[in-house]
Amino acid sequence: MATVTFDKATRVYPGSQSPAVDSLDIEIADGEFLVLVGPSGCGKSTSLRMLAGLEDIDGGAIRIGDRDVTHLPPKDRDIAMVFQNYALYPHMTVADNMGFALKIAGVPKAEIRKKVEDAARILDLTEYLDRKPKALSGGQRQRVAMGRAIVREPQVFLMDELLSNLDAKLRVSTRTQITRLQRRLGITTVYVTHDQVEAMTMGDRVAVLKDGLLQQIDTPRTMYDRPANLFVAGFIGSPAMNLIEVPLTDSGVKLGGTAIKISREALLGAGDAGTVTVGIRPEHFDLVAAGSSDSIAVTVSMVEEIGADSFVYGTTMTSGDERDIVVRVHRRRSPQKGETIHVSPNPGEAHIFSTRTGVRLRG
Repeated sequence: MATVTFDKATRVYPGSQSPAVDSLDIEIADGEFLVLVGPSGCGKSTSLRMLAGLEDIDGGAIRIGDRDVTHLPPKDRDIAMVFQNYALYPHMTVADNMGFALKIAGVPKAEIRKKVEDAARILDLTEYLDRKPKALSGGQRQRVAMGRAIVREPQVFLMDELLSNLDAKLRVSTRTQITRLQRRLGITTVYVTHDQVEAMTMGDRVAVLKDGLLQQIDTPRTMYDRPANLFVAGFIGSPAMNLIEVPLTDSGVKLGGTAIKISREALLGAGDAGTVTVGIRPEHFDLVAAGSSDSIAVTVSMVEEIGADSFVYGTTMTSGDERDIVVRVHRRRSPQKGETIHVSPNPGEAHIFSTRTGVRLRG
């Protein structure tokens, strides 16, 4: 086990004008589960491949523990990578797949068998050791790929879009198994995903990337409560945070009938833009009676039933413009399409961002 350090690590692909990963600075603690998340093309998989030694580094450095591995080949980095497509040998049994790397390294057969059986026990694969991959389900194949990594006892696990090939129900159960397994083994893990729900439920910390740049790295709770900028605010949370640009007044802003005070410091941070962007999550509204002085009127366009709750998609008029808005309500209070409801933001749950720079100002 070891720490992992990205020290201003940069990757520029030949022929490209801009870096795929730009001066990435991350310190990953020994035994930590870190998730790299972001949209397609943000640099998360490139970052993982740089750590694995599968991509060249054009600037900065990468360290595993006290070793500078920037220019070491993958075999000398003491890492194990689990791929999205499993990469199992179809002609080998589960046991042979799991122990293949040890066999190549010249480990005695008896030791290989013991390590494979121990890993199979952890992953609930004991009864499948003599089967071939074609006789397994997708989830079982994924566990075999993880078993192959476990038997090597590496310092760092690298996992790239591990659950993308699984159906929705299996993804939920498998991510729980992966998280529990990582806690049990205590091996430093870097996990890449485009799914922010996956990131928020699995990681000790989450690093959000956009266009090769690190936007924020923090615990899932802090990232939810205090997104650093507009991109993180809109990316973390499902459905996404409502982000509405509103004009500034001397004391703050007004969203519908709701007045939101802004500190002098935040007003100065907004500069001379004349507007700020207010962010409120769908779950941070309450239904109120029509005519309430601090209410926001929402015309319902669609209602999405999700069981205990419903998501109401609608529009509201703000400063003379029609804006989209999403509100979560209890299913017993779900409105009908075309109906007008009135909502009020929970006190203290409004986030304020600079419209010009996107940075967080308050909330």
